[in-house]
Amino acid sequence: MPVTDSYKEYVTEQLSRVQRVTSRRLFGGVGFYAGTFFFAIIDDDVLYFKVDDGNRPDYEAKRMEPFRPFGPGTTPMQYYAVPGEVLDDVDELGGWMAKAIWAARSRKKRR
Repeated sequence: MPVTDSYKEYVTEQLSRVQRVTSRRLFGGVGFYAGTFFFAIIDDDVLYFKVDDGNRPDYEAKRMEPFRPFGPGTTPMQYYAVPGEVLDDVDELGGWMAKAIWAARSRKKRR
């Protein structure tokens, strides 16, 4: 299922309330950047944030699933679904977003 325009607009609006972001369509989904840091993906109207060892426990505690672009049973990417209540609460979203950007920044530095 593709990303609907209404969901993309909602996510963009919510993320932009925290800080400036840009987006780009890619492989049927949408990628989000904070500056040069690729930190979020929308696929099938689900928002996923970049994770590392520092923020992965936040997602696991809420029983959120990793992004599996090739379907169930395949190797997940280092992105996890963002809980709906987090996306709806701009104050909470700011903390989760900052950790995702940090994970993207750390990954970029390691390269």
